[in-house]
Amino acid sequence: MSVAEFGGSGQGILLLHGLMSRASTWWTVAQWLKPYGRVVATDARGHGRNPRRGPFRTEDFVADAAETIERLDLGPAVVIGHSMGGLHAWALAATRPDLVRAVVAEDVVPDNTGRTVDEWRWYFDSWPVFESVAHVRSVVRVPRVEELFEERADGWHLIARLADLYEIAAEWGERSYWEFVDAIACPTLTVEAGRGGLRAGQMAEVARRTGGAHLLVPESGHVVHDEAPEVYRGAVEAFLSGSIPPV
Repeated sequence: MSVAEFGGSGQGILLLHGLMSRASTWWTVAQWLKPYGRVVATDARGHGRNPRRGPFRTEDFVADAAETIERLDLGPAVVIGHSMGGLHAWALAATRPDLVRAVVAEDVVPDNTGRTVDEWRWYFDSWPVFESVAHVRSVVRVPRVEELFEERADGWHLIARLADLYEIAAEWGERSYWEFVDAIACPTLTVEAGRGGLRAGQMAEVARRTGGAHLLVPESGHVVHDEAPEVYRGAVEAFLSGSIPPV
């Protein structure tokens, strides 16, 4: 797998990105996390430079994260995830509590049953052939979007394959993940984007069920760590400083 070692020493801190993203997008967050431990991020299967393409069940991603923690001797680690990565962080904490000291999950809900990729597939289908990075930025309004594309002979293309993304996201509409949430025993912080568009109330309920903290950031869209970086940083640093028992 593609692993980004950002530096730092001490406790392991594993960063898990969201759908369509990649490890390198965590660079800014990793800089202020380094005083708290050894910061590592990975490209999930089907993303970035990870050569693994499927299978794409949640359990497969969780097994990859567990493998990374064990192989790099990061455990028990603080696992910080955005969106898809937050779901994988919850599932990892539930199934491998020996590897996880604490979880920060950003703008993700445990239950999207009934929703389908068809609700947003049209958006990707509407993309033109991108002629430059500037062209990409003008159409795809995602923070750090230039890191998610690469230049090929016929223009700029998303590094992740859309067919893989559709397959990954399809599972979320078919199953609920509350069983993982209910099995979490470590400290948790759940950061909710006020303008993220996810089902209301679930992130606060995650905090209630896990006995953890919940922060709503009204002004932020889905990527809170980029759209409201100071608020996100303050919440995570307070959590790391005060909520996690020493090793």
